[in-house]
Amino acid sequence: MKSYLAAAIQMTSVPDLQKNLTQAEELIDLAVRQGAELVGLPENFSFMGEEKDKLAQADAIAQETETFLEKMAQRFQVTILGGGFPVPVDSIGKVYNTALLIAPNAQELARYHKAHLFDVNVPDGNTYQESSTVMAGKELPPVHFSEQLGNIGLSICYDVRFPELYRHLADKGADVVFVPAAFTAFTGKDHWQVLLQARAIENTYYVIAPAQTGTNYARRQTHGHAMIIDPWGTILADVGDKPGVAIAEIKPTRLEQVRRQMPSLQHRVF
Repeated sequence: MKSYLAAAIQMTSVPDLQKNLTQAEELIDLAVRQGAELVGLPENFSFMGEEKDKLAQADAIAQETETFLEKMAQRFQVTILGGGFPVPVDSIGKVYNTALLIAPNAQELARYHKAHLFDVNVPDGNTYQESSTVMAGKELPPVHFSEQLGNIGLSICYDVRFPELYRHLADKGADVVFVPAAFTAFTGKDHWQVLLQARAIENTYYVIAPAQTGTNYARRQTHGHAMIIDPWGTILADVGDKPGVAIAEIKPTRLEQVRRQMPSLQHRVF
């Protein structure tokens, strides 16, 4: 594993596939021009709208999104995570919320179907029922082993509240873990940063958290603050509340230092 720059992209995605892909391409280009070799896009980056509209367009969204990710990875010669988009499940009228990691040669490296679905009555008056249209993934997320970039683990948004998933990734040897999200503005202001820092600290790995921000559609507002956090819990980059890119260096020497100074994973009893 070498030292390299990673990017967490922040978007305001809307119910318009082409508009979102154009925005994503511009931000990928911005990240690459700053030297990023590993780039993460947020959950719902290619489409963020009403559930019925997502289902109606799911085939087109899935096909065009995968093609887009392959083209971007190849054009810019970077490894790209598409942090969450709908992929239809055969014959049941639902989709998987899917994260996809693509190599610079356009080959698929890892795929993960979001396991924890956001069925929550948020105190701001909004109700979310992700399971009404999304099928929960039934497998723990994978870790992709890369000699150059380190071992990369996947997760999506609401997963961040379930530490056992992140301990699984640590057990599998993860050095860097993605948490692409579309966190609600209401919950994000209190929980987003502290949950990300907790996952990084307790597992001593880097966390890269691409995010949605602003008003995406109707009453749906997202928190923003895409960030990159080191294994000590230090915030290396934070985009704030506007679309943009968080860039930070991923250092194997920092991983080794923190794991040597705080070898908590070696002290586990249970």
